[in-house]
Amino acid sequence: MAFTLKEITEATGGKVIYGNHDAMLFTGVSIDSRTIRSGDLFVALKGERFDGHNFLVDALRTASGALVSIPPAEPVKGKPIVYVKNSLKALQALARYERMKRKISVIGVTGTNGKTTTKELIASILSVRYSVLKNSGNLNNHIGLPLSLLKIEDAQDFAVLEMGASLRGDIKELCDIAAPDFGVITNIGPGHLEGFGSIDTIRDTKLELLDAVNSIAVNADDLFLMEGVLARVRSTEGRKRVVTFGIDNKADVYARDILLEKGRSLFTLFLADGNSAEVTMDTSGKFNIYNALAAASVCNCFGVSIPDIKEGIESFKGVPMRLEIKGMLGATVISDVYNANPASMEEAVKELIRIRKRRAIAVLGDMLELGSYSEEAHRKLGKWLLSLGIDLFIAVGPMMSRAAEEFSAGSGRAVLAEDSVKAREILLGLCDEDDTIIVKGSRGMNMEKVIEAYAGKTCKPVRSGELNAI
Repeated sequence: MAFTLKEITEATGGKVIYGNHDAMLFTGVSIDSRTIRSGDLFVALKGERFDGHNFLVDALRTASGALVSIPPAEPVKGKPIVYVKNSLKALQALARYERMKRKISVIGVTGTNGKTTTKELIASILSVRYSVLKNSGNLNNHIGLPLSLLKIEDAQDFAVLEMGASLRGDIKELCDIAAPDFGVITNIGPGHLEGFGSIDTIRDTKLELLDAVNSIAVNADDLFLMEGVLARVRSTEGRKRVVTFGIDNKADVYARDILLEKGRSLFTLFLADGNSAEVTMDTSGKFNIYNALAAASVCNCFGVSIPDIKEGIESFKGVPMRLEIKGMLGATVISDVYNANPASMEEAVKELIRIRKRRAIAVLGDMLELGSYSEEAHRKLGKWLLSLGIDLFIAVGPMMSRAAEEFSAGSGRAVLAEDSVKAREILLGLCDEDDTIIVKGSRGMNMEKVIEAYAGKTCKPVRSGELNAI
């Protein structure tokens, strides 16, 4: 990627206030003065807890220029500075400008769960034959998506962009930036309810992606999602192409002969054109089969053959911090610590029950951002864990303690931990060989600390007086 100072002003409507070098080429964009490189344009963003303008001088020691919404008092010799009214909007406008310059197919991926894995699977399949851009990590919001899009290269054929949302209108905003050609909605569930207020609003927000594209792949087994999709399609007089994927209901792309093993999944993939292939994924869980079906649906629409789809799925090794199978002290640990909501928590615990050898231990942290639904969701979880026969429940955080109350009320064994570090101490003292353990919670709970630095540790019994049991 390379763009000139003139292109920056054209894209953003900005004005060069220092250092008028129209022909200067920029080879990257950065919002972090600590990681900036020569050739980068530094974009000074102003947030609730930071202001990039405070680091402008430091950034321009390395950066080739800057885009600001607060003019500096003095110029920096040899470094052009572009002034705009809103630097975030300018960043987004520059990303759209670069996207629209190129003949590239953009695929937008959203949904409550499975966005990142589906995005990675689509990229893995397309990469068998094509050059593909994708979001770095989980950069899927109004800042992360344009930064990812600004890494676009002329030789790339596809861009696969995960789109996250916390409020109504978020997906529309991202679509306005990325101008996607094709969309994917993985599912709809109660995530980020604090911002949305209701699951109906979540669905309406995710369906903003359908409004922006002509073709979309959706989960046929999610009846709530399908109801919304069909209503939107009817309102457009059928001008939208909908491709369905699923396992239980009739779908264009589907899986049969499913066999779930520890650490992998086997199934037969059937495409809408009648082709099929036996697939072995190096990730476990029925929900990951759904992610693979979503990816296959998209790629087949772009003409990718069944052998290439199979190769792309089978070469995928999973996403860090999501349903990773680890060993600890002779026990098997399912580490799924990136984030949590009621739907993803349910799927992770199902995997615990499916692969358990002896005792099943659940180490669960609070599910955050559920708003007024939070206590009800956690209490429902506690009752459900009891019905599954979980042998030990280590509850981390104030809301998960509500789940522990329900679990204990039914004579389940629950232990409270104020944080993930204390949960690790408790777990190390109580786990035995051949136990199967799930560790999961929202990102803010830092649940990865439960299993970090466990090498060389032994199972030392914890005296009962040291446990905050209920």
